[in-house]
Amino acid sequence: MSWERRDTATLQEASAGQCSSSSKPRRRAPPFYALDSELPLILAMTCGLQHALAMLAGLITPPIIFASALSLDAETSAYMISASLIGCGILSLVQMSRLKLFGGYYLGTGLLSVVGTSFATLSTANAIFDAMYADGTCPSTTAPDGTVTRGACPDAYGMVIGTSMICAFLEIFLSFVPARILQRIFPPMVTGVVILMIGASLIGSSGIPDWGGGSNDCAGRPTSGIFELCPTIFAPRPLPWGSPEFIGLGFLSFVSIILTELFGSPFLKNISIIVGLAVGCIVAGAAGYIDGSSIKTAPAITFLWVKTFKIRVYAPAILPMLAVYISLAMEAIGDITASAEVSRVAVDGIEFDTRIQGGVLSDGIGGFVSALFTVTPLSIFAQNNGVIAITRCANRTAGRFCCLFLILFGVLGKISGVFLAIPNPVLGGVTTFLFASVATSGARVLAYNKFTRRDRFVLAAALSFGIGDLLVPDFFTHLFDGVDGVSKGTQGLLSSITIVLSTPFLMSGLVAVVLNQILPQEDPVVEDDEEVPHAVEVIDVEAHPADPEKK
Repeated sequence: MSWERRDTATLQEASAGQCSSSSKPRRRAPPFYALDSELPLILAMTCGLQHALAMLAGLITPPIIFASALSLDAETSAYMISASLIGCGILSLVQMSRLKLFGGYYLGTGLLSVVGTSFATLSTANAIFDAMYADGTCPSTTAPDGTVTRGACPDAYGMVIGTSMICAFLEIFLSFVPARILQRIFPPMVTGVVILMIGASLIGSSGIPDWGGGSNDCAGRPTSGIFELCPTIFAPRPLPWGSPEFIGLGFLSFVSIILTELFGSPFLKNISIIVGLAVGCIVAGAAGYIDGSSIKTAPAITFLWVKTFKIRVYAPAILPMLAVYISLAMEAIGDITASAEVSRVAVDGIEFDTRIQGGVLSDGIGGFVSALFTVTPLSIFAQNNGVIAITRCANRTAGRFCCLFLILFGVLGKISGVFLAIPNPVLGGVTTFLFASVATSGARVLAYNKFTRRDRFVLAAALSFGIGDLLVPDFFTHLFDGVDGVSKGTQGLLSSITIVLSTPFLMSGLVAVVLNQILPQEDPVVEDDEEVPHAVEVIDVEAHPADPEKK
């Protein structure tokens, strides 16, 4: 007891000395709310709303881009947004559960894990849509000046979700593979380059084109037709693609995100994407760039299956979608690990392995069910891990309120109409930042590697094809042009291979997986020709945060 009292007195004196020497009083950290701890109702609702707002921009972006790529009408586009929000809310409830199945297997992570449309699906679907218009599956017209105008093709969306439905069984199978094996096949070297190329390709295919006025046919600046001006000649204030007015609107939204990060409260920082959209829309509305017809035509109340699509299988999309589900499983492992870490639960051992197994299984089943919901595959979202870290609330009750808010946003059809009315430049300025954040996440994953000569070789080979596809998208388009007289099945296989080769993240991921398996590991010995940093200390910023009071 005497040692205990002496130590206590010493700590009190040290604490008193620190307080007297510091001009700023130290604030007491807010309490941490664990997975199943008691949480006041109002606080649970507030945290749930915060989670819903943090993921909102990431949820509405894919259906808007899908609808734009397929030239769908405003009513169908608004429904796709609503269906995505409702589906995310329902399947997030499943992911947060931890239902015990047979033989020690589980369904769901049991963490505050939410789901949304993966950007891997978005990137691949764009390549599939391009193939459908190229092979005549979707209608298009060619003007005398060579400008190609795409017609509306809702059947293409039905083919993508139909193909994703059958391919979902691959991820269901992967969920029963031990996590250690999956991590050995898909180490950070592979997952990092895949995520990096997903973000980079989306910036080029959607973010920047929308910033300039639209990622549809107007981006080619045709000299005639409805896409002579962006977004179309029927818009309230149409302008040629790349006009300074469009670039200025997108830049305003982009800068708003930066200013929110500089001066905003923790709550505003979590919803900085929404702030950027709001500021851009306010200015765009005052300047007359917003078309309110989508709000007028959107129903007050809606739900799933108000509109349906012909679910069919598009053979050339099978291989790319299988690769997407492998990518989703890789993303799920990383996201579940991050969620477990910020939730202060075990990040290794049997319990953690079952969380990964349950999360990947829920992802696979969710991919099948989401197709029935008329939504593209929904997988675990990583954005909410930051909200958990800042709010110190990992409570599943707050997560359930988040799901209820998402479902409510989807049911209220006018909200989807509002999202659809966002001008392309405003959306482009925000999504460019969003997609760049995805690419940054990939770079962060790559930073986990020690970067031996072997690792640099694998990364260089993977990026050779990934960046090559990104800069020259048509490089593999004519690879099988000389193959004639083959069966329809063989032609579908060749088209499928072409899509895989033409999709940057699929190609780079494939090269990284193969080389990572066949190249022998190196001993951790520094080679003579390598530069060795001397007096350089690598510090994990998150593990050792800077003390703002030290000067």
